[in-house]
Amino acid sequence: MEKLKLRVTGDGEPPVLLLHGLGATGAVWDGLAGLLDQRLLAPDLPGHGGSPRLPEYTFEALAAAVAEALDEPGPVAVLGHSLGGVVALELASGRYGLDVSSVLAVGIKVAWSGDDLARAAAMAARPPRLFDTQEEAETASLKISGLTGLAPADPDGVTETADGWRLVLDPPAFGVGRPEMPSLLAAARCPVVLATGENDPMCRPEQLRALVPGAVVLSGLGHNAHVEDPAAVAALLPPRSD
Repeated sequence: MEKLKLRVTGDGEPPVLLLHGLGATGAVWDGLAGLLDQRLLAPDLPGHGGSPRLPEYTFEALAAAVAEALDEPGPVAVLGHSLGGVVALELASGRYGLDVSSVLAVGIKVAWSGDDLARAAAMAARPPRLFDTQEEAETASLKISGLTGLAPADPDGVTETADGWRLVLDPPAFGVGRPEMPSLLAAARCPVVLATGENDPMCRPEQLRALVPGAVVLSGLGHNAHVEDPAAVAALLPPRSD
């Protein structure tokens, strides 16, 4: 498989691996990157941005693709948002050859109804929607990632075809399914911190604390807490080693 698009910036150990949520790209971390005095690794997940698609989207396949894209002999801290948070927990199991020193997962949807799963499956089955202009496609890209009004559109998130503009996001990625959170947490070989925004409709604080009583609730923030208040999320990362 072709390797993922990977943004590498800064220096300082351990490096921090930044994993975005569904519909976003590695560019979503730009605001937080300016706050961290460490080397940052921000891939576009498979089926997103400048990265190749997968024949099937599972949390295991996503984690394997991320691990393959890295060349890290030493430990790496992982910060993941939503879907990226689940991938971070997969990597923490040690099954992918990556030495994960810590995980901070923000905004993972932990409570799934039958309707939630049916909606996700329906979105996964839809063909890509076509738009007349790049601006219309970029507006749709921001909406689907929940970033409208919070961040500029990443040009890598859309592409022009012979029939019009469309999102690069591969629709089958919506069908990745429900994470088995108790199993993922039990398998983690490193410290894990789970967090959510106080106003996150996808990861309600009471839902997360029912799973992990010590979960962190970020006051006044929503689902994209890492974009709304990068400093609040950066403060939850372990201090860098010198």
